Amino acid sequence: MEKDNVILIGMPASGKSTAGVLLAKALGLGFIDSDLLIQSREGALLCDIIAEKGAEEFLRIEEEVNASLAVRRCVIATGGSVIYGGRAMRRLRETGTVVYLQLSEAALEKRLKNIFRRGVVMRRKGETVAELYAERAPLYERYADITVNCEGQTVEETVRAVAEALEVRGALR
Repeated sequence: MEKDNVILIGMPASGKSTAGVLLAKALGLGFIDSDLLIQSREGALLCDIIAEKGAEEFLRIEEEVNASLAVRRCVIATGGSVIYGGRAMRRLRETGTVVYLQLSEAALEKRLKNIFRRGVVMRRKGETVAELYAERAPLYERYADITVNCEGQTVEETVRAVAEALEVRGALR
């Protein structure tokens, strides 16, 4: 199996979708936003799916959608909670290079205006961004082939940093 995809992982608001589109254009690849695939499949916004079906059922749907992706030469922007799905992450790693777009908790707090409207999976009632960050950061680090620190960068600078890291690693040959 070819490992010719680039998979972006990271916290909500880390820039996966925004940088992903620009990265795909820069590298001449297709672009897929797995959150949009979930919304299309379920016929509802992420926040509504989570509200109606609950966090655990949403995570099951997210894992199923990501594990079933059969694409080549694409940048895939995943949802922030994809790292909870072991089957999905194994599949994504088989098909490409996983890039963690890393931001500090403080930067994420500034970017995350309305965490609930964004459709962020909170598995415990009243969970804070700090708690979510502490839980997820080690999982992003575990699955990442490449980590790009996006702190203080424009989206263009992030795209350039990811493209350079992929080139150095020899990905996408």
